[in-house]
Amino acid sequence: MADAAATCGIGAVRFTWIGSVVSDPAVGAGANPPLRECEDAALVRACLDGRTEAFDVIVERHSRAVYRLCYRFVGRHEDATDLSQDVFLRAYRGLRRFRGDSSLATWLYRIGVNVCLNKLSIRTPMLTALDETAALPARGEDAAGAVLREERARQVRAAVARLPRKQRATLILRVYQDLTHKQIAGVLQTSENAVKANFFHALGSLKRALAKQDLR
Repeated sequence: MADAAATCGIGAVRFTWIGSVVSDPAVGAGANPPLRECEDAALVRACLDGRTEAFDVIVERHSRAVYRLCYRFVGRHEDATDLSQDVFLRAYRGLRRFRGDSSLATWLYRIGVNVCLNKLSIRTPMLTALDETAALPARGEDAAGAVLREERARQVRAAVARLPRKQRATLILRVYQDLTHKQIAGVLQTSENAVKANFFHALGSLKRALAKQDLR
């Protein structure tokens, strides 16, 4: 992520983003134990009790994963940053609705998926490189090989973008975020069997889409 810092205000809470991490040296000062040593559930309770600085720690702890999730959906740093901010804004406003039935990370992923899918429902995703170094030749690879590899990656991204919403979300969470079927079921609030079916159909759709590309 970019090195430049940007500040986002949420009510009485202000988050200073430096790269993908929130920096606030005052967080945890005078706390026993320090907020950064608390588990997520304790941070939620502290925030609901009026210690809004506890939410800074939540953002610091989960900002990278949320950003990565958003980036996998939209493929642009600027969009992913904006969506990440939206995710934490919604989380902060809805924190009292977090019941602890799932982990805080799962809850944030759930918000993130909904935010990203809603964004993509009103705008075609920008199919930019998921890895900015993708076009650079790997060790022992010539320039032609690098071009072919990047073209294949572009085809995969385009095929993923055309998947139905749940299949796309399942694929991104499983392949790029490395979540288990059980974790994905928690994020999407569905059954593990439904997750497995969506993942199976997503892979099948990708295989058929890429096979058509190869035949052209």
